[in-house]
Amino acid sequence: MYTKSDLRQFKRLGIKPEQVDKQLEHFANGFDHVALKETAATGNGIKQLPEQEIDNLVSRFREKQPSLSMIKMVPASGSATRMFKVLNTFMTTYTGSDAEYLQLRRDKGPGTPLLFFEKIREYPFFRRLREVLYKDHLDIDKLSRKNQFIEILEYLLTEKGLNYNATPKGLIDFHLYQEHVRTAFEEHLVEGALYCNNGKTANLHFTVSREHASRFKALLKSVRGRYEKETGTRFNVSFSIQRRDTDTVSLARDNQLLRDKNQTIVFRPGGHGALIHNLNDLKEEIIFIKNIDNVTPDRNKDVTVRYKQALGGLLLETREKVFHYARLLDRRAVTPALLDEVEAFIREHLGHRPPALSPDATRKERVKCLKRVLDRPLRVCGMVRNEGEPGGGPFWVTASDGGERLMIVESAQVNMKDKEQKGIFLASTHFNPVDIVCSTRDYKGRRYNLLDFIDERQGFITAKSFEGEEIRVQELPGLWNGAMANWNTLFVEVPLATFTPVKTVFDLLRVEHMNVVSSM
Repeated sequence: MYTKSDLRQFKRLGIKPEQVDKQLEHFANGFDHVALKETAATGNGIKQLPEQEIDNLVSRFREKQPSLSMIKMVPASGSATRMFKVLNTFMTTYTGSDAEYLQLRRDKGPGTPLLFFEKIREYPFFRRLREVLYKDHLDIDKLSRKNQFIEILEYLLTEKGLNYNATPKGLIDFHLYQEHVRTAFEEHLVEGALYCNNGKTANLHFTVSREHASRFKALLKSVRGRYEKETGTRFNVSFSIQRRDTDTVSLARDNQLLRDKNQTIVFRPGGHGALIHNLNDLKEEIIFIKNIDNVTPDRNKDVTVRYKQALGGLLLETREKVFHYARLLDRRAVTPALLDEVEAFIREHLGHRPPALSPDATRKERVKCLKRVLDRPLRVCGMVRNEGEPGGGPFWVTASDGGERLMIVESAQVNMKDKEQKGIFLASTHFNPVDIVCSTRDYKGRRYNLLDFIDERQGFITAKSFEGEEIRVQELPGLWNGAMANWNTLFVEVPLATFTPVKTVFDLLRVEHMNVVSSM
């Protein structure tokens, strides 16, 4: 089936032919849909923290913080192209005719091109855009008055100027301060110093694309001194690249392997689920995970930091109980009362409803079952009230063993043709903002192999295009979906103020991203 050239390509990428065989099987047979049992809701899978408990958890975290081995991981390989989708469409279609301009005036509103140009001076990247135009003897104010919008966009989005179309979102100017502008990457540095440090050092890890790794490193080198001085914290920052051996094949319209004009198989990145390998390589025992575009200026960081510390405190509190029960179950003298206590803890605090054992189950069988549930990675996930954002949410799902567990589920994992399943998904009251803190060691201090806890049946197949042709592509189980499907999971309600993503360029004008600073 594979040519000698194919096999050489596999070897070069570190991919085994059996991996491609498996991917082709998934294309042929599809992936399993998640069996939704019910939505997770406040009091039924989502914990709501009273203020006093938040204070206690924050204190617990701060007390342990100096001795913790921890790191903040930020997936940062995403391009900013989608962020500028509306402007790119405008740049390729607008002709500048009087009729089109009049239509622009009529259509002006949130998320429209004309609004962008009217508010352009308020954007944090305005200064740099004006500078690159000036180098070519162009004045942005004159261009604006003459409605020369395309020229402005070319200097913002293409190689003529800032080239934001080919820039990772982490390197886009996000926030304007009195004396400088911060990118999303820089905001993560400052935020990390506020909760992911041991009193002296903050550890941060960014997953970046191969082609942009040097740009991240160059930016870090240029700003490290400033932020270490401002925060009084030393930054230990590392980077990793999505592994090539996690790339996946695609199918052309004829359902054959997609190949380029040289008949070489086209591999594509396997989605953020591939980052479970990067996560698995981190040696720290406590790992915070947060998306690159979910940051705020300094004036809004307090609530984010408070809830990060509370989630960390809850993780430590829960982990201590897990370890305590794991040690007790390792002893010979295990009483029925203890087994009942452990099972109640699992049901009430670990987001897991194990399948009922036979009434004739022996003590040894019960111990084995409970130990199997306890002995896995642990994560605490913040959840915000659903305000219509696209993406996944928290659910109770039926596991393969007949039990039920808490999981983060995306719409692509649900059989939307099934009215009952669709109804459960759409009834979700909360949304996943990717606000996660993890514990990746067992009670003996041994690191888990996180790859052992992936549910390989929860991948995705979607439609894309390649050189104008429609193709089918495959993504690995999502990092916080199928890749963590077999972790123990706690969901905690966090305020919407902790979720401030920048999905489009217009989000930078939302009040939570604005500083009262002139862009002149």
